[in-house]
Amino acid sequence: MPYSWSKSNTPNSAQELQLWPHQSLPPKGFVGFIGATFILILIPLVPLLGSVLLWGLLPFLLIAVGGLWFALDRSHRNAQVLEILTLTDKDAHLIRHNPKGDAQEWHCNRYWTTTEMHKTDGPVPYYVTLKGGGREVEIGAFLSEDERIALYEELNRALRD
Repeated sequence: MPYSWSKSNTPNSAQELQLWPHQSLPPKGFVGFIGATFILILIPLVPLLGSVLLWGLLPFLLIAVGGLWFALDRSHRNAQVLEILTLTDKDAHLIRHNPKGDAQEWHCNRYWTTTEMHKTDGPVPYYVTLKGGGREVEIGAFLSEDERIALYEELNRALRD
């Protein structure tokens, strides 16, 4: 699961939940995929070595590899999201670190904090929100459906304790 709970040993016994999106392509895999794509694109060019056609096709093939590089890099940068929910005896505090470096915060008295699951009304099925302090904020929208369902149950259990 792309989230984890941790409990501190401090007197206020804070619980912390960290959520992050799936990263299916690690950096080594990125380099390997781009390298393998480049080599596979060069294979059809071997018979064209020494001809003028090579220079006519090569720029387009390099643009294709560059476009693939750009798209995968952009996807990786957009997935740099981290949500941290801290639950203390009295407070619930959610911080979302966005890909561009800015952070969004939500703070509420833990007693008034509720979780809601919108099975079909949200932007994704089984959309999980936290409600309290006059606001409703999403949590874990980037998780899969099964993970959001499990997260909802775990959040309810943690807020009841």
